[in-house]
Amino acid sequence: MVETRAIAVSDFCEEILWKTNERLTPYPDALEFMAEKSRKIREGSASPIVWLVEHPPVFTAGTSAKADDLYNPHGYPTYDAGRGGQWTYHGPGQRLAYVMLDLAHPNGPTPPRDLRAFVKSLENWVIASLAQLGITAFTREGRIGVWTVDPQSGLEAKIGALGIRVSRWVSWHGVSINVDPALDDFDGIVPCGIREFGVTSISRFNPSLTMQDLDSALLQCWSQFFGSTPKEI
Repeated sequence: MVETRAIAVSDFCEEILWKTNERLTPYPDALEFMAEKSRKIREGSASPIVWLVEHPPVFTAGTSAKADDLYNPHGYPTYDAGRGGQWTYHGPGQRLAYVMLDLAHPNGPTPPRDLRAFVKSLENWVIASLAQLGITAFTREGRIGVWTVDPQSGLEAKIGALGIRVSRWVSWHGVSINVDPALDDFDGIVPCGIREFGVTSISRFNPSLTMQDLDSALLQCWSQFFGSTPKEI
């Protein structure tokens, strides 16, 4: 349940901090960072931030995760993420964009206290960023995440996942986008509980595209959906 205590900050955030980790970030460290940062944002002692990371191979369980959807043949670590959703794989070659925002106030065209609008803005942000890289992506009714048509199979496949947590109207967790991960590692779970479709990556469309290309697109497209101007730190 989302708690509804108001936050004593300005009604509109003109800047958002933008932080990129260059090395692999252990998943427990990310959870600790996000929990602390979201608490401080709630208290008014920290600014909203988008945090870009990669993790070592790990499976994370959302609040709807089912034990039968985890196979884990390589014995990767598993963690209870505390976010919504089901099982998700994270690993090298996948960009995590953790979004810590004050949702009690407007974020550009994203209205306050509207979780559906926030999720839609996250989806559209990912779709627009992929379009910058020449990749057509979309959402599908009844399917969580961002989808595209895999250029090798010709079938629809997931290229981006969403999983958010909101504590007293401050968001944490966010989105993941497959740049060039080991796609076989996704076989260790039923991704997001959807058995009928596979996963794909940016590298299948254009192997020359890099993580930095995606990061640049994410930064360029942010303001269109959330209003604030990224300030890299």
